[in-house]
Amino acid sequence: MKRITALAIALVVHALTLAFIVLGAWTIVVNSEFVFGWLIGGGLIGIGWLLRPRLGRVPADAEVLDRSAAPELYGTAERVADRMGIGRPRKIAVEDLVPATTYERVGPLRTPVLMIGLPLWLALPPRQRVALLALAYARGTAGDDVIVRSALWTLGEWRGALLGSAPLKAREEAQTKITASVGALESPSTGYEVAGMFGRMIGRVLGIPVLLLEHGLIRLTRSDDGRRRERTLALARRVVPAEDLAELEAVMAGTSYLAPMQAAVLRGENVPAIRRGALARFEQAAPSVFGSPAASLLGSAESDRIDDELLRHYTRAVRGFGLIT
Repeated sequence: MKRITALAIALVVHALTLAFIVLGAWTIVVNSEFVFGWLIGGGLIGIGWLLRPRLGRVPADAEVLDRSAAPELYGTAERVADRMGIGRPRKIAVEDLVPATTYERVGPLRTPVLMIGLPLWLALPPRQRVALLALAYARGTAGDDVIVRSALWTLGEWRGALLGSAPLKAREEAQTKITASVGALESPSTGYEVAGMFGRMIGRVLGIPVLLLEHGLIRLTRSDDGRRRERTLALARRVVPAEDLAELEAVMAGTSYLAPMQAAVLRGENVPAIRRGALARFEQAAPSVFGSPAASLLGSAESDRIDDELLRHYTRAVRGFGLIT
């Protein structure tokens, strides 16, 4: 019921956005002979366009890999997706300084894209790499509600426009300097302050319903977090056992895997040496890490070939590991 309510609220938000575009077009058609009609209609269409649903895109700092340059990585990602029964990623991208790995559908065609964070991927042994892919697929599939997410984005834009307005800092500084130089009684007075205050008051009045609507939609989506997590873990367990997922989530929750790699970079070690050190630490912590059912999806040899494919990206990424906290 809560999911249906959240979906209904999201559809109302998108309907309001569409109403701006329709109203703007209608204003232009009805008043096409007046310049004023074109200005008002164009403004309404512009507002609707700015508040349109965002369908996601590959981050600007991510690099999309060609299949020919990373055939082993694409093959592994597809094997895990096939085992879980979800759509294969059409594209795989890597991010240098983002540890998380995500699976999202982007663009108007909802193209499935797998985005791999290199810091964590470099540190994980083969079994945990499979678990990482499975968890990313499961989270992306269980939480793929583009209608509600885009409605929250639109409400956030409305809130920022209506409640986040403030006097221009440059204008206030200029007014202060004028007052200090000629005196408060002789400083030129304009309607800027009055108009700005009046505009902010209108923004507060109109922004309160938007704020309440956004708060309610957020609460409705969060109320389903427990069931969403259960669906996520159930889907991921099609590939890896629960203990592997728990171990991976413990690694992801901290930064203990990152500090030794940052220290190795400062010592001037190259990527293969950093990788060997990371594997040795995992093997010491969990000697059975290499004896796993996930080996049928990604063995040590295949994992090494993936590292060879990503060597150029690793080499670039490790230079910025010190920026990760």
